Amino acid sequence: MQLCLCLTQDWAHPRPLVHSELCGCGLLGVGIWLSVSQGSFATFSPSFPSLSAANMVIAIGAIVMVTGFLGCLGAIKENKCLLLSFFIVLLIILLAELILIILFFVYSDKVSENAKQDLKDGLALYNSENNIGLRNAWNIIQAEWKCCGVIAYTDWHEALKETVVPDRCCQEHYQNCGRNSTNMFWNRGCFEKVEEWMDDNKHLLVTIGMVILVVQLLGMAFSMTLFHHIHRTGKKYDA
Repeated sequence: MQLCLCLTQDWAHPRPLVHSELCGCGLLGVGIWLSVSQGSFATFSPSFPSLSAANMVIAIGAIVMVTGFLGCLGAIKENKCLLLSFFIVLLIILLAELILIILFFVYSDKVSENAKQDLKDGLALYNSENNIGLRNAWNIIQAEWKCCGVIAYTDWHEALKETVVPDRCCQEHYQNCGRNSTNMFWNRGCFEKVEEWMDDNKHLLVTIGMVILVVQLLGMAFSMTLFHHIHRTGKKYDA
């Protein structure tokens, strides 16, 4: 009997879910800070202007926080309704992830071409006053990855309507070096460099994906185990 009671208490222990909720709060705070301090930082796409690093972190943080709150409160109160809601939310997230992954692999070529074209269209906004975030993002990526443009440095010529490139495209960087056509620019596009990085780190990405999947499945198993335990013991829907 003591062993059964101990196992029941462990099932209802919300510590992992508390950590999840705190993680969500942290991500939400970081996202809000990025949004306030950096504006539209890392917004590359003119078709999806809201798809910025700050907004993505805010969205992920909000989802993690709300999901963790449902599970944590459901475990503390032993509330079947909250536990079932927690399970359904995790199931919806899992199905959405699987659908997106399948669609990505089925239409990978089309997604790649559309992404390249959209990024090229975004280069035209590089010098606009309302897109400081985009300019900062391209400067950082081109400097760190030693690349220029989406496919090649000539993408900038088409986008800016003149034979100039950002200074961060120069292999020897100095002020206004991008206006000197005799300079040596990075000859590889950033899209190719990103694809190369993803290919080199595919094992790491798969591992991260598997860890996320295991955490989601454990959360679903936890909620259903506690749900059935409460159902068997006749626990009411306490608010």
